[in-house]
Amino acid sequence: MPRVRTGSVRRRRHKKILKLAKGFYSGRRKHFRKAKEQIERSLVYAFRDRKQKKREFRKLWIIRINAACRLNDISYSRFINGLKKSGIELDRKILADMAMNDAAAFSAVVAQAKAAL
Repeated sequence: MPRVRTGSVRRRRHKKILKLAKGFYSGRRKHFRKAKEQIERSLVYAFRDRKQKKREFRKLWIIRINAACRLNDISYSRFINGLKKSGIELDRKILADMAMNDAAAFSAVVAQAKAAL
């Protein structure tokens, strides 16, 4: 059986990794082994941070809603409870945007939530 040489396959594999390592610092973009290690690490970070991004945004929305609620003399938890009791189904992303950009509409929603309590 003839011996198989990996020249073209190896070159393609190396080029793929080095292309992904574009923009990395120093040897991490030039040397295959270091680039491969960094790419594997970077993919782990990317996977983890796609999950964390959702958590971070939810925290930010809650902070913004709470600040707007305090301006309307109600706590965040009482406001959310009032929304549930009044049957208003707005998610936190929309509520936070409303609190930032349309204070009058947010005040109207708060008034409805207070009435339901």
